Amino acid sequence: MTLRTLTLSSLVLLASSGTAALAAQPRAEVDEVIARLRIEEAPAPLSSRPGWQAPKKIVLLAWGPQWNTRVAEMQAAVPSSVRVVPARDAQEALREVADADAIVGFNPEVCDGEILGAAKQLRWLQSLSAGIELCSAGAAARKPNLVMSNMRGVDSAAIGEHAVAMMMALAHGLDAFAIDTSKATWSRGRAGQLGLQTLEGKTLLVVGLGGIGTEVAKRGAGLGMKVIATRQGPGTDPSYVSHVGQPDELLKLAPTADVIISCVPLTRETTGLYDAKFFAAMKHTAFFLNGARGGSVVTDALVKALNERRIAGAGLDVVDPEPLPPEHPLWKAPRVLISPHISSSSDLPGNERWMLLTENLRRYAAGGKLLQVVDIQRGY
Repeated sequence: MTLRTLTLSSLVLLASSGTAALAAQPRAEVDEVIARLRIEEAPAPLSSRPGWQAPKKIVLLAWGPQWNTRVAEMQAAVPSSVRVVPARDAQEALREVADADAIVGFNPEVCDGEILGAAKQLRWLQSLSAGIELCSAGAAARKPNLVMSNMRGVDSAAIGEHAVAMMMALAHGLDAFAIDTSKATWSRGRAGQLGLQTLEGKTLLVVGLGGIGTEVAKRGAGLGMKVIATRQGPGTDPSYVSHVGQPDELLKLAPTADVIISCVPLTRETTGLYDAKFFAAMKHTAFFLNGARGGSVVTDALVKALNERRIAGAGLDVVDPEPLPPEHPLWKAPRVLISPHISSSSDLPGNERWMLLTENLRRYAAGGKLLQVVDIQRGY
């Protein structure tokens, strides 16, 4: 390992200690994060792609305070022949990306059509977010030789916890009792009307057994639930998931579930996936939760299902439209719990995101195997 592969903080530690043992620690930390978050490595190195050449310039879409202490780390991850240039706003980005080999940033900026259109030499796009639907539907999809990677898996644990928190809140009526609390109302008599439920022994259907879905499934199994799931294509089936079906089994599995949690990315296939036919297939005592993308739900169909008591309730961290207008009828639907797209937020410092970014920058500059490469056309 060379000093270029170490993060800036690691360099400080190495200089202060003078021991060779610390030089191996950052590599061990990266490997631990890759294993723990189930980060996938591309099957082939970038250098094997036709026409590959070492990069000269990487632009960071670095608006926001989270970048203040990170730019030096990013530069330290690559050879001195590669310029890492922070763009502090959109106008600066438009100037800098013209001759950039790579762009790094959060959504929606990293998928901005104007910025991508100005990047005539772009070969790699690194999103620091998980969802890439804006790229799949925009300029990035029209760049045939573009390689893109994202940060799927980094926020999965926090999102999984949030989904389970909503599930438990609905099952035990906490959504309704929170309203009563705000009104200083002692409403013990309402317990029988709410149809309070115990989750142990119930069936949880996870739609989309990816990074987030796996975290949801693990937590559901820990509560004593029977967990079933759907997933696109083959994969490793966790021991705590009793059945993994393909997406076309959704309507067959929906009537067997007491809780259904959507963890699918927004693609052409999943847009409007949860429609009137889907909600009609659910048990009237079942809960529907969405912690992925609002566009997968036909909102009018969900409102109708809630108002007509076809389902027991809904927990939503994402909605369509977003943000939800104050006058929208979903706000007034019964047994609905809405959070404003914040399920990935937590008290964790988020070091894994920056560690994986530094690692991917190192791999990109060396023509190595990138982490978490996505298919822009498929949308994940």
